[in-house]
Amino acid sequence: MTLTLILTRHAKSSWGDPGLPDHARPLNKRGRASAEAMGIWLKKHGLLPDQVLSSSSQRTRETYQRMALTARSTTFTDDLYHASAQQILNEVNHATGQTVLLLGHNPGMAEFAGQIVQAPPDAERFHDYPTCATTVITFDAPKWDEVDWHSGLVQDFILPRQLLE
Repeated sequence: MTLTLILTRHAKSSWGDPGLPDHARPLNKRGRASAEAMGIWLKKHGLLPDQVLSSSSQRTRETYQRMALTARSTTFTDDLYHASAQQILNEVNHATGQTVLLLGHNPGMAEFAGQIVQAPPDAERFHDYPTCATTVITFDAPKWDEVDWHSGLVQDFILPRQLLE
């Protein structure tokens, strides 16, 4: 059985209100366009999650909303807010969907992406994982609790600027 993980960092957020707590920062104009473009790309490629695991921050919530995807199960959790790579793996290991979209933050997302795959894609920006970067990773495993470091195969890596050019 193959499991699919769509790993997306939140889209570009606004720093327009310096008094706003980090957790409450919304997307900026570029971020909104990037999230919408990424959602269109995922749909076009038949990558529709049946489960979403997301940080509880405003910018991850808005990224998911702008992607305009629907899933049978959506969880927004503080456990993914600025989570470490190990914390992200712990959340993935408790997933129940066949195709899971995980939305989070750096530096944990970049670290997780680099450690969960057998080999990184030949992409200059993969290791710093810019905003709204998305990697599609498959695992030859029957259940998510069997997914471990260096076990995923990269199917695609896409940046929003590739979609907006």
